[in-house]
Amino acid sequence: MSTIRYTEDHEWVSLDGNEATCGITDYAQEQLGDVVFVELPEVGARFAAADEAAVIESVKAAAEVYAPLGGEVIAVNDAIVNDPSLVNADPLGHGWFFRLRVDDLNAFEALMDESAYESFVEELG
Repeated sequence: MSTIRYTEDHEWVSLDGNEATCGITDYAQEQLGDVVFVELPEVGARFAAADEAAVIESVKAAAEVYAPLGGEVIAVNDAIVNDPSLVNADPLGHGWFFRLRVDDLNAFEALMDESAYESFVEELG
């Protein structure tokens, strides 16, 4: 069973054992508008938490996607490279970006849970 946590940069991360699936939140994709391009990291790349891991471009803006946790990239979602609209259509499902083998599982617990993230987004207006 997996649990989802969120960052202040509007990434989500779902943990299953020591593997984390990462993407952007529904709020983030709404703010960006129609996604037209995604650049993903290479499998085998290593990131510390908050490192820039991917780039996303929309009709409105370009933005960075940060690694919510430190670890090694073990998979990327080529489907969103071929069809970036998946990020808009299903950001917490088929629109995931990459999977990490996590270095520090305790760091996951430090991220926001769903209710904390919802409060955070409400405060943004």
